[in-house]
Amino acid sequence: MIQDAGWIRRPAWMGMSLSDDLRVRVVEAVESGASRRQAAARFGVSISSAIRWVRRWRDQGEIRARPQGGDRRSGRIEAHAEFLLDRIAQTPDVTLAELQALLRERGVAVGIGTVWRFFERHGISFKKNRARRRAGPTRRRGAPAGLVCSASRSRSPPVGVHR
Repeated sequence: MIQDAGWIRRPAWMGMSLSDDLRVRVVEAVESGASRRQAAARFGVSISSAIRWVRRWRDQGEIRARPQGGDRRSGRIEAHAEFLLDRIAQTPDVTLAELQALLRERGVAVGIGTVWRFFERHGISFKKNRARRRAGPTRRRGAPAGLVCSASRSRSPPVGVHR
């Protein structure tokens, strides 16, 4: 999003819901006898939007825009939160793939990313600890015995001498 003089402009490809006031006016115009096309033209909205708003008003009694984005399906895995938290308490080095397989056995088909986000929401991370770090760092620790670590003569020219 681009901020311009205090206003946030959304890119053209990013949808934005229209105000509830505009929705109410379109629905009221249709309810008072105008066609959906006439109401759309009068208020400068698309015909399809006017049709959807009026249908939603008549079917559900709701005019407000539905929430955009966000997570709408985390309830599936949150229902098994106790099971997952107990499992990692019993086996701290369990992998996400193993947890995914255990959930599949319980009838919950989720991806590894969903399992990862579950633990991220609960503030649990799988970090390597010192006891499991057997190989050590990959950085060089120094020259092997018998090799010269420094040059026998300086390779930089003496101070004040220019080439």
